[in-house]
Amino acid sequence: MPRSLLGLYGVSERRAEFERDGFIVIPGFASASACEQLREAAEALVEAADIASIRTAFDVRGQRHGEDPWFLESGGEVRAFLEPERDDGHARVNKLGHALHDRVPIFDQFSRTPELAALVAELGVAQPRLLQSMVIFKHPRVGGQVTAHQDATYLYTEPQSVIGLWFALEDASLDNGCLELLPGGHRLGLRKRYRREGDRTWTQILDARAWPHDGWRPVEVPAGTLVAFGGLLPHRSAANRSARSRCAYTLHVIDGVAEYAADNWLQRPPDMPLRGF
Repeated sequence: MPRSLLGLYGVSERRAEFERDGFIVIPGFASASACEQLREAAEALVEAADIASIRTAFDVRGQRHGEDPWFLESGGEVRAFLEPERDDGHARVNKLGHALHDRVPIFDQFSRTPELAALVAELGVAQPRLLQSMVIFKHPRVGGQVTAHQDATYLYTEPQSVIGLWFALEDASLDNGCLELLPGGHRLGLRKRYRREGDRTWTQILDARAWPHDGWRPVEVPAGTLVAFGGLLPHRSAANRSARSRCAYTLHVIDGVAEYAADNWLQRPPDMPLRGF
């Protein structure tokens, strides 16, 4: 087996890097044409949506979207969520979610490939289940900030198993709000749980300490790059005040051998069970 796939003691170099830092960055994982096709498909979904009727903005600070059925019932749907800020008076879509990989054929094809299946297996997922998918737009001037958080806060399993697969569909840099990661931060423990009971959600504080101020790594990457990171890794992104958009596609995978919490906000319809690759 090539050294890139199998290192010392049967542990791949990428697996060792993932366990050490909490993430790996793989340039050129997706082709330019695949990125363009996903962007075009996302734009078509936005154009087909009745934006004027949508009232739910994705509010990372106040979490007000957590009170809205439009958000809470999106686990098996494809729905648009607005930016809190308007662009010269016009509403912009912050993201599409959360079942693109099951509802839209081109996202299904992109998300279910032998290459992704092999990568997830290499990272230690025994029985992969594709849980959630999103297109995050980061429009010029109004693309919203995403505060530091851990995906396991929202997609909790016992044991922890969620992995985020983040694909840059456009070039990402500091000026347009690239992803920022805290290497090694996955060893600091889970800080919060975002819980749901019926139509009510709340955040349970497990550890009130602030995230470290120093040590964050901006992931400035070209389109086609894949960033894979574990559910305990703190990550964030700044607002996009530039004239360039920063579109990304994110797919979250959990392990079927782990128990998915019944009080996670995202719950799939009974007739739409999770599938693997």
